[in-house]
Amino acid sequence: MFFHTVLFSLITFITGADSIGSAKKAELLFAGDAMQHQAQLDRARELGGGSMYDYSDCFTLIAPTVTKADYAVCNLEVPLGGGPDYSGYPCFSAPDSYAEALKDAGFDMMLTANNHCLDRRDKAARRTLDALDRIGLDHIGTYHDTAQRDSLVPFIKEIKGFRIGFLNYTYGTNGIMPRDGVEVAYIDRDKIAKEIALSKSAGAELIVVAMHWGIEYVLLENGVQRSLAEFLIDQGVDLIIGGHPHVIQPMKVVHNEKEDKEVLVVYSLGNLLSNMKTADTRGGALVRATIVRDKDGKARFSHADYDIFYSAKPDGPGSNFRVIPSWMPEHIPPAQKAHWQLFERGATRIFDKHNVNVPRRHP
Repeated sequence: MFFHTVLFSLITFITGADSIGSAKKAELLFAGDAMQHQAQLDRARELGGGSMYDYSDCFTLIAPTVTKADYAVCNLEVPLGGGPDYSGYPCFSAPDSYAEALKDAGFDMMLTANNHCLDRRDKAARRTLDALDRIGLDHIGTYHDTAQRDSLVPFIKEIKGFRIGFLNYTYGTNGIMPRDGVEVAYIDRDKIAKEIALSKSAGAELIVVAMHWGIEYVLLENGVQRSLAEFLIDQGVDLIIGGHPHVIQPMKVVHNEKEDKEVLVVYSLGNLLSNMKTADTRGGALVRATIVRDKDGKARFSHADYDIFYSAKPDGPGSNFRVIPSWMPEHIPPAQKAHWQLFERGATRIFDKHNVNVPRRHP
Protein backbone atom coordinates (compact mmCIF):
# COMPACT_ATOMS: atom_id res chain seq x y z
CA MET A 1 0.00 0.00 0.00
CA PHE A 2 2.79 2.41 0.95
CA PHE A 3 4.73 1.61 -2.23
CA HIS A 4 1.74 2.37 -4.45
CA THR A 5 1.06 5.64 -2.65
CA VAL A 6 4.68 6.78 -3.03
CA LEU A 7 4.73 5.71 -6.68
CA PHE A 8 1.53 7.65 -7.40
CA SER A 9 2.93 10.77 -5.74
CA LEU A 10 6.24 10.43 -7.58
CA ILE A 11 4.54 10.12 -10.98
CA THR A 12 2.41 13.17 -10.21
CA PHE A 13 5.47 15.18 -9.17
CA ILE A 14 7.54 14.22 -12.20
CA THR A 15 4.91 14.37 -14.95
CA GLY A 16 2.32 16.81 -13.63
CA ALA A 17 -1.28 15.91 -12.84
CA ASP A 18 -2.72 16.63 -16.29
CA SER A 19 -0.31 14.33 -18.08
CA ILE A 20 -1.52 11.29 -16.12
CA GLY A 21 -5.12 11.86 -17.09
CA SER A 22 -6.33 14.19 -14.33
CA ALA A 23 -8.78 16.97 -15.10
CA LYS A 24 -8.35 20.40 -13.60
CA LYS A 25 -11.70 20.21 -11.84
CA ALA A 26 -14.61 17.90 -11.07
CA GLU A 27 -18.08 18.37 -9.61
CA LEU A 28 -19.57 16.19 -6.88
CA LEU A 29 -23.29 16.30 -6.12
CA PHE A 30 -24.95 15.25 -2.87
CA ALA A 31 -28.67 14.84 -2.12
CA GLY A 32 -30.53 13.78 1.00
CA ASP A 33 -32.61 10.91 2.29
CA ALA A 34 -34.33 8.62 -0.21
CA MET A 35 -37.26 7.40 1.87
CA GLN A 36 -39.97 4.90 0.96
CA HIS A 37 -43.17 5.23 2.96
CA GLN A 38 -46.21 3.04 2.58
CA ALA A 39 -48.04 5.51 0.35
CA GLN A 40 -45.05 5.52 -2.00
CA LEU A 41 -45.07 1.73 -2.12
CA ASP A 42 -48.81 1.64 -2.75
CA ARG A 43 -48.62 4.12 -5.63
CA ALA A 44 -45.59 2.43 -7.23
CA ARG A 45 -47.36 -0.93 -7.09
CA GLU A 46 -50.52 0.56 -8.59
CA LEU A 47 -48.53 2.09 -11.44
CA GLY A 48 -46.70 -1.19 -11.90
CA GLY A 49 -49.91 -3.09 -12.47
CA GLY A 50 -50.02 -4.78 -9.08
CA SER A 51 -47.09 -7.12 -9.58
CA MET A 52 -44.25 -4.65 -10.17
CA TYR A 53 -43.22 -1.38 -8.55
CA ASP A 54 -42.85 1.53 -10.95
CA TYR A 55 -40.71 4.53 -9.93
CA SER A 56 -39.85 5.60 -13.47
CA ASP A 57 -41.26 9.15 -13.13
CA CYS A 58 -40.05 9.97 -9.61
CA PHE A 59 -36.70 11.54 -10.51
CA THR A 60 -37.02 12.58 -14.16
CA LEU A 61 -37.08 16.33 -13.46
CA ILE A 62 -33.99 16.28 -11.26
CA ALA A 63 -32.12 13.75 -13.43
CA PRO A 64 -30.47 16.26 -15.83
CA THR A 65 -28.88 18.05 -12.87
CA VAL A 66 -27.76 14.81 -11.24
CA THR A 67 -26.32 13.32 -14.42
CA LYS A 68 -24.44 16.54 -15.18
CA ALA A 69 -22.30 16.03 -12.07
CA ASP A 70 -19.20 13.90 -12.33
CA TYR A 71 -20.28 11.82 -9.32
CA ALA A 72 -23.58 11.91 -7.43
CA VAL A 73 -24.38 10.54 -3.97
CA CYS A 74 -27.54 10.11 -1.91
CA ASN A 75 -28.60 8.35 1.28
CA LEU A 76 -30.61 5.17 0.68
CA GLU A 77 -32.62 5.08 3.90
CA VAL A 78 -34.42 1.82 3.19
CA PRO A 79 -33.22 -1.78 3.03
CA LEU A 80 -33.89 -3.58 -0.25
CA GLY A 81 -35.44 -6.51 1.54
CA GLY A 82 -36.87 -8.49 -1.36
CA GLY A 83 -40.59 -9.16 -1.74
CA PRO A 84 -43.30 -9.68 -1.35
CA ASP A 85 -43.78 -8.04 2.06
CA TYR A 86 -42.43 -4.52 1.48
CA SER A 87 -43.25 -1.96 4.14
CA GLY A 88 -43.01 1.68 5.10
CA TYR A 89 -42.43 3.33 8.47
CA PRO A 90 -41.38 2.26 11.07
CA CYS A 91 -39.53 -0.74 9.60
CA PHE A 92 -38.77 -0.03 5.96
CA SER A 93 -38.28 -2.47 3.11
CA ALA A 94 -38.32 -1.33 -0.52
CA PRO A 95 -38.14 -3.10 -3.89
CA ASP A 96 -34.97 -3.09 -5.96
CA SER A 97 -36.68 -0.97 -8.61
CA TYR A 98 -36.46 2.01 -6.24
CA ALA A 99 -32.66 1.87 -6.29
CA GLU A 100 -32.76 1.22 -10.04
CA ALA A 101 -34.73 4.47 -10.50
CA LEU A 102 -32.10 6.35 -8.48
CA LYS A 103 -29.39 4.95 -10.73
CA ASP A 104 -31.39 5.87 -13.84
CA ALA A 105 -31.58 9.42 -12.47
CA GLY A 106 -27.79 9.60 -12.44
CA PHE A 107 -26.83 8.72 -8.89
CA ASP A 108 -23.57 6.80 -8.59
CA MET A 109 -23.33 5.99 -4.88
CA MET A 110 -25.77 4.96 -2.15
CA LEU A 111 -24.98 5.62 1.50
CA THR A 112 -26.28 2.74 3.63
CA ALA A 113 -25.11 3.57 7.16
CA ASN A 114 -28.29 5.03 8.64
CA ASN A 115 -30.72 4.34 11.45
CA HIS A 116 -32.99 2.22 9.23
CA CYS A 117 -30.36 -0.05 7.65
CA LEU A 118 -31.23 -2.93 10.05
CA ASP A 119 -35.01 -2.52 9.88
CA ARG A 120 -35.28 -6.01 8.36
CA ARG A 121 -32.31 -7.33 10.30
CA ASP A 122 -29.08 -8.82 8.97
CA LYS A 123 -30.60 -10.76 6.10
CA ALA A 124 -32.07 -7.68 4.41
CA ALA A 125 -28.97 -5.60 5.15
CA ARG A 126 -26.86 -8.16 3.30
CA ARG A 127 -29.40 -8.47 0.51
CA THR A 128 -29.30 -4.69 0.05
CA LEU A 129 -25.57 -4.83 -0.64
CA ASP A 130 -25.98 -7.67 -3.13
CA ALA A 131 -28.80 -5.83 -4.91
CA LEU A 132 -26.77 -2.62 -5.19
CA ASP A 133 -23.87 -4.62 -6.62
CA ARG A 134 -26.20 -6.18 -9.18
CA ILE A 135 -27.69 -2.80 -10.11
CA GLY A 136 -24.21 -1.32 -10.46
CA LEU A 137 -24.30 1.29 -7.71
CA ASP A 138 -21.35 2.03 -5.45
CA HIS A 139 -22.19 1.81 -1.75
CA ILE A 140 -20.52 2.37 1.61
CA GLY A 141 -21.50 2.23 5.28
CA THR A 142 -22.66 -1.36 5.81
CA TYR A 143 -20.91 -4.64 5.04
CA HIS A 144 -21.58 -8.39 5.07
CA ASP A 145 -19.19 -8.75 8.02
CA THR A 146 -16.09 -7.21 9.57
CA ALA A 147 -13.83 -9.01 7.12
CA GLN A 148 -15.60 -7.36 4.20
CA ARG A 149 -15.35 -3.96 5.85
CA ASP A 150 -11.63 -4.48 6.32
CA SER A 151 -11.29 -5.45 2.66
CA LEU A 152 -13.42 -2.62 1.20
CA VAL A 153 -12.34 0.27 3.40
CA PRO A 154 -10.82 2.52 2.30
CA PHE A 155 -13.16 3.09 -0.64
CA ILE A 156 -11.35 5.29 -3.13
CA LYS A 157 -12.98 6.38 -6.37
CA GLU A 158 -11.13 7.93 -9.26
CA ILE A 159 -13.27 10.76 -10.61
CA LYS A 160 -11.83 12.64 -13.58
CA GLY A 161 -8.36 11.79 -12.34
CA PHE A 162 -8.99 12.81 -8.72
CA ARG A 163 -8.58 10.00 -6.19
CA ILE A 164 -11.36 10.61 -3.66
CA GLY A 165 -11.91 8.59 -0.49
CA PHE A 166 -15.49 8.15 0.74
CA LEU A 167 -16.57 7.10 4.25
CA ASN A 168 -20.03 6.83 5.85
CA TYR A 169 -21.11 6.52 9.50
CA THR A 170 -24.34 6.50 11.50
CA TYR A 171 -25.14 7.46 15.09
CA GLY A 172 -27.22 4.28 15.56
CA THR A 173 -29.76 1.83 14.17
CA ASN A 174 -32.90 2.49 16.22
CA GLY A 175 -31.82 0.08 18.93
CA ILE A 176 -31.64 -2.86 16.53
CA MET A 177 -28.22 -4.46 16.70
CA PRO A 178 -26.68 -6.92 14.25
CA ARG A 179 -27.49 -10.49 15.19
CA ASP A 180 -25.58 -12.43 12.59
CA GLY A 181 -22.36 -10.57 12.01
CA VAL A 182 -23.46 -7.73 9.71
CA GLU A 183 -21.07 -4.81 10.04
CA VAL A 184 -22.49 -1.28 10.40
CA ALA A 185 -20.16 1.72 10.42
CA TYR A 186 -21.25 3.40 13.64
CA ILE A 187 -19.86 6.77 14.70
CA ASP A 188 -16.73 5.89 16.67
CA ARG A 189 -14.01 8.53 16.71
CA ASP A 190 -11.14 6.07 17.01
CA LYS A 191 -12.43 3.96 14.13
CA ILE A 192 -13.16 7.03 12.00
CA ALA A 193 -9.65 8.42 12.56
CA LYS A 194 -8.15 5.06 11.63
CA GLU A 195 -10.17 4.79 8.41
CA ILE A 196 -9.39 8.36 7.39
CA ALA A 197 -5.69 7.61 7.88
CA LEU A 198 -6.06 4.40 5.86
CA SER A 199 -7.72 6.35 3.05
CA LYS A 200 -4.85 8.82 2.95
CA SER A 201 -2.18 6.11 3.01
CA ALA A 202 -3.98 4.36 0.15
CA GLY A 203 -3.59 7.44 -2.01
CA ALA A 204 -6.81 9.40 -1.47
CA GLU A 205 -6.18 13.02 -2.42
CA LEU A 206 -9.44 14.23 -0.85
CA ILE A 207 -11.65 12.69 1.83
CA VAL A 208 -15.47 12.86 1.89
CA VAL A 209 -17.21 11.72 5.09
CA ALA A 210 -21.00 11.27 5.12
CA MET A 211 -22.48 11.47 8.61
CA HIS A 212 -25.92 10.26 9.70
CA TRP A 213 -26.37 12.48 12.74
CA GLY A 214 -28.37 15.23 14.40
CA ILE A 215 -31.88 15.56 15.80
CA GLU A 216 -34.88 14.86 13.61
CA TYR A 217 -36.95 17.88 12.49
CA VAL A 218 -34.56 20.45 14.01
CA LEU A 219 -33.44 23.06 11.46
CA LEU A 220 -30.12 23.94 13.09
CA GLU A 221 -27.19 21.70 13.92
CA ASN A 222 -26.47 20.90 17.56
CA GLY A 223 -23.31 20.84 19.63
CA VAL A 224 -22.65 17.16 18.98
CA GLN A 225 -22.68 17.74 15.23
CA ARG A 226 -20.39 20.76 15.54
CA SER A 227 -17.98 18.81 17.73
CA LEU A 228 -17.87 15.90 15.29
CA ALA A 229 -17.37 18.28 12.37
CA GLU A 230 -14.42 19.88 14.17
CA PHE A 231 -12.99 16.43 14.86
CA LEU A 232 -13.29 15.47 11.19
CA ILE A 233 -11.67 18.72 10.09
CA ASP A 234 -8.79 18.04 12.48
CA GLN A 235 -8.37 14.64 10.80
CA GLY A 236 -7.92 16.36 7.45
CA VAL A 237 -11.33 15.67 5.88
CA ASP A 238 -12.28 17.88 2.91
CA LEU A 239 -16.07 17.45 2.66
CA ILE A 240 -18.51 16.57 5.46
CA ILE A 241 -22.02 15.71 4.27
CA GLY A 242 -24.81 15.21 6.80
CA GLY A 243 -28.23 13.62 6.84
CA HIS A 244 -30.90 12.15 9.16
CA PRO A 245 -32.91 15.12 10.51
CA HIS A 246 -35.33 14.95 7.49
CA VAL A 247 -35.13 18.73 7.29
CA ILE A 248 -32.42 20.94 5.89
CA GLN A 249 -29.69 22.41 8.09
CA PRO A 250 -27.00 24.98 7.26
CA MET A 251 -23.97 24.56 4.97
CA LYS A 252 -20.66 26.22 5.73
CA VAL A 253 -17.20 26.51 4.23
CA VAL A 254 -14.67 26.67 7.05
CA HIS A 255 -10.91 27.05 7.04
CA ASN A 256 -8.61 24.32 8.27
CA GLU A 257 -5.72 26.42 9.55
CA LYS A 258 -3.42 23.47 10.21
CA GLU A 259 -3.56 22.32 6.58
CA ASP A 260 -4.38 25.74 5.07
CA LYS A 261 -7.40 24.56 3.11
CA GLU A 262 -11.13 25.11 2.88
CA VAL A 263 -13.55 22.42 4.09
CA LEU A 264 -17.23 22.04 3.22
CA VAL A 265 -19.57 21.16 6.08
CA VAL A 266 -23.20 20.33 5.23
CA TYR A 267 -25.17 19.54 8.36
CA SER A 268 -28.31 18.11 6.72
CA LEU A 269 -29.64 17.87 3.17
CA GLY A 270 -33.19 16.97 4.23
CA ASN A 271 -35.32 14.54 2.25
CA LEU A 272 -34.82 13.62 -1.38
CA LEU A 273 -38.17 11.82 -1.71
CA SER A 274 -40.67 10.88 0.98
CA ASN A 275 -44.29 10.98 2.10
CA MET A 276 -43.57 13.09 5.17
CA LYS A 277 -46.19 15.74 5.88
CA THR A 278 -44.91 18.70 7.93
CA ALA A 279 -43.80 21.72 5.92
CA ASP A 280 -40.08 21.49 6.72
CA THR A 281 -39.93 17.80 5.71
CA ARG A 282 -41.55 18.28 2.29
CA GLY A 283 -38.28 18.61 0.41
CA GLY A 284 -34.55 18.95 0.63
CA ALA A 285 -31.43 20.41 -0.86
CA LEU A 286 -28.74 19.35 -3.23
CA VAL A 287 -25.22 20.65 -2.95
CA ARG A 288 -22.63 20.76 -5.70
CA ALA A 289 -19.00 20.78 -4.62
CA THR A 290 -16.22 21.65 -7.05
CA ILE A 291 -12.76 20.20 -6.56
CA VAL A 292 -9.73 21.51 -8.42
CA ARG A 293 -6.02 21.02 -8.91
CA ASP A 294 -3.96 24.02 -7.91
CA LYS A 295 -0.87 25.19 -9.78
CA ASP A 296 1.23 22.71 -7.82
CA GLY A 297 -0.97 19.78 -8.84
CA LYS A 298 -2.55 19.41 -5.40
CA ALA A 299 -6.23 18.47 -5.23
CA ARG A 300 -8.38 20.86 -3.20
CA PHE A 301 -12.01 21.58 -2.46
CA SER A 302 -12.68 24.90 -4.21
CA HIS A 303 -16.28 26.01 -3.69
CA ALA A 304 -19.87 24.82 -3.37
CA ASP A 305 -23.40 25.96 -4.11
CA TYR A 306 -26.86 24.60 -3.45
CA ASP A 307 -30.46 24.64 -4.52
CA ILE A 308 -33.63 23.10 -3.16
CA PHE A 309 -36.40 20.85 -4.41
CA TYR A 310 -39.86 19.75 -3.39
CA SER A 311 -41.08 16.19 -2.81
CA ALA A 312 -44.49 16.28 -4.48
CA LYS A 313 -47.25 13.80 -3.82
CA PRO A 314 -49.33 12.26 -6.63
CA ASP A 315 -51.89 14.70 -8.03
CA GLY A 316 -54.11 12.38 -9.99
CA PRO A 317 -54.42 8.99 -11.70
CA GLY A 318 -51.21 7.88 -13.32
CA SER A 319 -49.01 10.30 -11.37
CA ASN A 320 -46.38 9.33 -8.84
CA PHE A 321 -44.37 10.98 -6.08
CA ARG A 322 -41.89 13.32 -7.80
CA VAL A 323 -38.83 15.39 -6.97
CA ILE A 324 -39.55 18.86 -8.38
CA PRO A 325 -36.64 21.32 -8.53
CA SER A 326 -37.26 24.86 -7.32
CA TRP A 327 -36.37 26.15 -10.79
CA MET A 328 -39.32 24.23 -12.28
CA PRO A 329 -42.26 25.65 -10.28
CA GLU A 330 -44.62 25.06 -13.19
CA HIS A 331 -44.55 21.35 -12.28
CA ILE A 332 -45.83 21.88 -8.73
CA PRO A 333 -49.38 20.48 -8.55
CA PRO A 334 -51.79 23.40 -7.98
CA ALA A 335 -53.19 21.89 -4.81
CA GLN A 336 -49.67 21.64 -3.35
CA LYS A 337 -48.39 25.15 -4.12
CA ALA A 338 -49.06 26.37 -0.58
CA HIS A 339 -47.07 23.45 0.87
CA TRP A 340 -44.24 24.16 -1.57
CA GLN A 341 -44.17 27.84 -0.62
CA LEU A 342 -44.01 26.99 3.08
CA PHE A 343 -41.07 24.65 2.50
CA GLU A 344 -39.35 27.11 0.16
CA ARG A 345 -39.64 30.03 2.58
CA GLY A 346 -38.48 27.98 5.56
CA ALA A 347 -35.45 26.53 3.82
CA THR A 348 -34.48 29.84 2.27
CA ARG A 349 -34.72 31.59 5.63
CA ILE A 350 -32.35 29.10 7.27
CA PHE A 351 -29.85 29.11 4.43
CA ASP A 352 -29.86 32.89 4.02
CA LYS A 353 -29.26 33.43 7.72
CA HIS A 354 -26.85 30.62 8.56
CA ASN A 355 -24.98 29.48 5.45
CA VAL A 356 -21.35 30.56 5.24
CA ASN A 357 -19.89 30.89 1.74
CA VAL A 358 -22.32 28.40 0.19
CA PRO A 359 -24.61 30.44 -2.09
CA ARG A 360 -27.77 29.39 -3.85
CA ARG A 361 -27.50 28.81 -7.59
CA HIS A 362 -29.94 27.33 -10.07
CA PRO A 363 -28.30 24.84 -12.45
